[in-house]
Amino acid sequence: MAARSIASLSLSFGLVSIPVKLYSATESSATVRFNMLAKDGSRLKQQYVSEKDQHVVDRAEMVKGYEFENDRFVIFSPDELKALQESPSQTIDIVAFIPDKAVDPIFYDKAYFLAPDKRGGKPYNLLMEAMRSSGRCALAKWAWKGKQYVVQVRPAEDGLVLQQLLYAEEVRSIKELGIEKVTVSDAELKLAMQLIDQISQDTYDPTMFEDEEKKRILAAIDEKIAGKEVVAMEPVEPQAGGQVIDLMEALRASLGTRGAAAKGKPAGKAAPEPTPAVEAAKERKGVKRAPKVAEEAAVAAPARVRAKK
Repeated sequence: MAARSIASLSLSFGLVSIPVKLYSATESSATVRFNMLAKDGSRLKQQYVSEKDQHVVDRAEMVKGYEFENDRFVIFSPDELKALQESPSQTIDIVAFIPDKAVDPIFYDKAYFLAPDKRGGKPYNLLMEAMRSSGRCALAKWAWKGKQYVVQVRPAEDGLVLQQLLYAEEVRSIKELGIEKVTVSDAELKLAMQLIDQISQDTYDPTMFEDEEKKRILAAIDEKIAGKEVVAMEPVEPQAGGQVIDLMEALRASLGTRGAAAKGKPAGKAAPEPTPAVEAAKERKGVKRAPKVAEEAAVAAPARVRAKK
């Protein structure tokens, strides 16, 4: 199925305006979800209950308010709430170009793809190649869905990525943790560097990794549907918390173990062969389930839809 654009926008820098289309760069991981049910297997519905008199409040009777003091609220009408929202903008305004590694990934939020719209191919490719050649990315402002965003526009393999960025107050400082500073010896550092070099790769291949936990759960669900009992795995006994570990010996042992495991194997080897449980999850031919969209909607309903009295 061909990708469907979310919006038609304009990417602007200087006097140049590039017509672009916006696409989602990611999708739901389709996490295995379980519905809340009564013991007889019937579905449950969520309701809002007034703390004052314990009666169920219908959605049509609800209003929104901001708590400015303990248990004191200022009420906003729907029109007032709408007035608070940032006016949507069809333009992504580039305000600066910075080194492509200048933004710490901790500030990354949701990602989108940008593709050229009609008559936008030439300026789109010009901007992409200019950023790639200069080793820089763009910082821009963009209003979307009632909120003002700072975004990064950067060249990817075949196009441009628009990355929403978090504001400074949305990211905590690691300094708050008060992490202890400990000096390491040259010998310890040398062994650690050898271990890093031994298992280093030049690129990141996301296809090397699969959600094994999800596959295991889906396989267990198939067994449950078939009438079998799901048995918990034996827990792994943790090592004693007070055990003293010789760091140098642990590093040497790690080098030996990694060296034996990697002997004769090329770098970047694909993930290991799947287990029988994983194969069972792949097959999944005998069990029919509701379509993904309907299933997710049914699961999400308790969190969004409030039943009427």
